[in-house]
Amino acid sequence: MYIRHRNAKNKHINTLQMFFLLFGIVLLLSACGQSQKPSSSEQNNNNAGTETNSNSNAGADDQDDQQNIVPPQEEKDPIQEQLDQLSLDEKIGQMILAGVQGTTLDAQAKQMITDQKVGGIIFYANNVSTVSGTAKFVQSIKDANRSNPVPIFMSVDQEGGKVSRMPETVETIPSNGKVGKTKDADLAQTMGKLLARQIRLVGFNVDFAPVLDVNSNPNNPVIGDRSFGSSASLVSQMGIAEMKGLRSEGIIPVVKHFPGHGDTSVDSHLDLPVVNKTEKQLAQLEWIPFEAAVKEQVEAVMVAHILFPKLDPDHPASLSDVIIGQHLRGKFKYDGVVITDDLSMGAIAKNYKLNDAAVSTVQAGSDILLVAHSYESAKTIFDTLVSAVKSGKISESRINESVYRILALKQKYNLSDEQQPSGDLKQLNADIVDWRKQVDAR
Repeated sequence: MYIRHRNAKNKHINTLQMFFLLFGIVLLLSACGQSQKPSSSEQNNNNAGTETNSNSNAGADDQDDQQNIVPPQEEKDPIQEQLDQLSLDEKIGQMILAGVQGTTLDAQAKQMITDQKVGGIIFYANNVSTVSGTAKFVQSIKDANRSNPVPIFMSVDQEGGKVSRMPETVETIPSNGKVGKTKDADLAQTMGKLLARQIRLVGFNVDFAPVLDVNSNPNNPVIGDRSFGSSASLVSQMGIAEMKGLRSEGIIPVVKHFPGHGDTSVDSHLDLPVVNKTEKQLAQLEWIPFEAAVKEQVEAVMVAHILFPKLDPDHPASLSDVIIGQHLRGKFKYDGVVITDDLSMGAIAKNYKLNDAAVSTVQAGSDILLVAHSYESAKTIFDTLVSAVKSGKISESRINESVYRILALKQKYNLSDEQQPSGDLKQLNADIVDWRKQVDAR
């Protein structure tokens, strides 16, 4: 009995030992299996399971591919890159558009281009000789500018009518007033193309046209038939058409004279005109063509030397943050180039010091300061703006805003000092005569 009991007990112990041994083996095998199984992140990287050997190299290849992927880089801004390469002197120079003397490049003009690094030149009637002579003069300025890092604006007032700078051998284009009477936008667009072809003959790349002033004052001594008419809608229609014609031929248009010169009774070349209109009145007439031009993304706007005391009693439009900053830049949302009318005109010269006017107009939001007829004036503006930045009166970031716009415009039109005069004078004259017949017939 005792023996049977002991044997049974031993048999039970042996059974338990076997059970624990088998359980231990199962746990060991399980642990080994877990250690060989890849983690979920490894599975994602390898894109293959462990069940087959055929895909065992695919995971490694994918890992190598992912390591070789170059993260996408931000697209470079060529305008900003160009701006970053310019010195302060070069940036200030881009903001000056100066006049020259005579009909050939003199030593003072060369020095102005070299020292002040001016971004543009304007020609007047006394700078124009023959077609070939004027073309050589324009090209000599471009050649002189090649030592500077940015191509130069070569500009002119070529409106048609009494404001014409072309030599006598070039057929004339009638005034805006005469073309406006046709009420034909196609004729106005052709007018813009013909004006562009005229100035391309001698190598210009900027035209201070079209005039967007509404001729609402019959006693106006300076606008008259330079305007397309007394209706804001007509001026808008014809002016925008002319603008498109100019740009279609590769010439940069500059609309003028914001906020509107049509209701003045004083010539701003001689003294400061005053227009006592409210913002609401201006919005109902004078501003309509300019707003239309902004909607058509006009390249540049010229601002006039006119005092609007009900908007800004202290500054003429060309020096006014209210008119340029708050209205043109702000309410109109215009981010193109703003150019002052000539700062040597009586409206400014009789009432402000040139250095004060230069600082004020930049603070107001102007990008380019036009100053004609005097090399000394160009140097005064250059020196004044450089000093204003160094003293902190004007921040360099403010200068950068203007120069960025200028560079963007020059790049948009692919300006180059290598560009030569182009066009066929004989064919152009024939086309002008044919177009004039269409205008006369209306």
